[in-house]
Amino acid sequence: MANPPNFAQAVDLSSLGKPKPAPAGPMPGLQVSATNLNTEFLPLSSTKPVIIIVWSSRSPESIEMVRTLGALEIAYQGSWALGHLDFDAEPQVAQALQTKSVPYAIALIGQQMVPLFEQSYPEAQIRLVLDKVLTLAAQQGIGAAPIEVSEPEEDEAMAALEVGDFKSAEVAYKKLLARKPADSYAKLGLAQTQLLIRTDGLDLVTIVRAASESPSDIELQLQAADMQIANGEVEAAFNRLLHVVQQTSGDERNKAREHLLTLFALVDPSDPRLAAARSALASALF
Repeated sequence: MANPPNFAQAVDLSSLGKPKPAPAGPMPGLQVSATNLNTEFLPLSSTKPVIIIVWSSRSPESIEMVRTLGALEIAYQGSWALGHLDFDAEPQVAQALQTKSVPYAIALIGQQMVPLFEQSYPEAQIRLVLDKVLTLAAQQGIGAAPIEVSEPEEDEAMAALEVGDFKSAEVAYKKLLARKPADSYAKLGLAQTQLLIRTDGLDLVTIVRAASESPSDIELQLQAADMQIANGEVEAAFNRLLHVVQQTSGDERNKAREHLLTLFALVDPSDPRLAAARSALASALF
């Protein structure tokens, strides 16, 4: 069964058959091997961050991720370097990088390995991860942090948020997304602003207590999850709505599922709690 929209997929290679022929055409980035990992990529990581993506011809998702990162390397104007590692051709190198499934990506910063993600993600979320890598590298004196260029609508939203005018901020972010639908920062800003609107004036203890006393009240469960994630209780918020999805059906289940997806958008794509919740949701639905 095909995955539903917005659900990433990691492929356990032990579950697949023999390797297929390599994809037609050159793969973007530099090919990683046992020979050049130490002689080329580690030294290069002392001058700019290096992103290594592990792929396999048995996993179309991983091939697509390589191509997405190739396009992003161009978009980022060489501020980081891309390497691609064929799991089937270099299994020992893949093992040394702690690969368990594909696609799997790591960053090399100053010859140190930083795990990034081990499943597919939309481009907007990958950009957020790349920006964090560049910022981390710049803090270590390697390369430059991403240049933040604000949009007029973003400035408008920030000004509204500073005075507590959440509705105006929401309108501003929506205007920006109407003009730039793929803007990852606008999507995140809108999600955060809408969370502020939903939780404005609510008390965490009161809402969570009420939700515990009325487990069948879907609206209370949604409010409690909002309050929990707003207060940093990410896992508790996810588990609450996962339980609702498991215990309901029809419109109620769909409402809880959609609300959970809005909370997913508020969490760092590399957060293991997000990966675990996505997997649990997929299991609950199918």
